[in-house]
Amino acid sequence: MISWSDFEKLEMRVGTILQVSDFPEARKPAYQLTIDFGHKIGIKKSSAQITNRYSKQDLIGKQIIAVVNFPKKQIGKFMSECLVLGSVNEDDIVLLTSDIKVENGLRIG
Repeated sequence: MISWSDFEKLEMRVGTILQVSDFPEARKPAYQLTIDFGHKIGIKKSSAQITNRYSKQDLIGKQIIAVVNFPKKQIGKFMSECLVLGSVNEDDIVLLTSDIKVENGLRIG
């Protein structure tokens, strides 16, 4: 169990995917994502192993949920700046999204 104050340290935010690129250097099939989290947080990059369920075209303009206050993580030659969230069933990942379009950067709580 974690405390409520531990949970409050996570900054989960809504962002819109602007760009999707292949990530051939990844160990498992993945995309490189460029995500807009609004004017306060800005644009961040992440990699996501979501190629089984989503095409690049499906992802452009999709609002997703990500943790934006983890340290950056080097993945091969790519620097991931946030953690995109999804439900995981082995290699099948379903992104956590907003069912109604909202302002980029809104905090999940």
